[in-house]
Amino acid sequence: MEDKTDRATELILWIREELQSRVDKKYREFHQSLVPGLSSMLGVRVPDMREIAKKAAKTDYNGYVKQADLSVYEELMIRGMMIGYAGLNEKEQQEELRKFVPFINNWAICDCCCATYKFMKKQQEKWFAFLQDYIFSQEEYEVRFAVVCMLDFFINENFLDRILELLPQISHKGYYVKMAVAWAVSICYIKFPEKTERLFWENCLEDFTHNKAIQKIRESCRVPKEDKERLDTLKRR
Repeated sequence: MEDKTDRATELILWIREELQSRVDKKYREFHQSLVPGLSSMLGVRVPDMREIAKKAAKTDYNGYVKQADLSVYEELMIRGMMIGYAGLNEKEQQEELRKFVPFINNWAICDCCCATYKFMKKQQEKWFAFLQDYIFSQEEYEVRFAVVCMLDFFINENFLDRILELLPQISHKGYYVKMAVAWAVSICYIKFPEKTERLFWENCLEDFTHNKAIQKIRESCRVPKEDKERLDTLKRR
């Protein structure tokens, strides 16, 4: 019987070889300009990392988790993506997210990994409660994690009112929290314009988030021109 340690070592070596073979230096330069503070990025594109993560998750999830170098951007990304691909049960998913979320250190890791957690479309009441534990965290990317998961999977008739109530309560001053809240408000507006617009009339959001949400809505091709013009009059000058 193959030793589990040997299998995990083979997996981590395979992942690192795959990453090195897919390095794109021009992409690295471009992506580093978008994600402040990245010093250990190889330059592998997201679709490639997803492909690697899917294969690794089916091979030896726990083995990779134990050996991954989370100081390397791509290895951290794969570690987070694997939670969505490993076929874990709900309890295991929550346990693994609790371990992983504190390691999120930039918006790209956050957003790309969140998009992988499609399991949140099931048992939504339980997952919404799970995310609420992070909404008022003191850590910038823990809050962003919760907001991005909500905008990815919970902007629907069952959760809209709760989300519109929660978003204005988020007081974290981090730039990437404010951007996530503005993004979430814009998605709420695109899907449910009448209910969402009251946030602007009632001045529920702080200035930056208020204006950024309107900007994002106006940039959408799914919003009628007359709505964009009306919202423009609600911007805070």
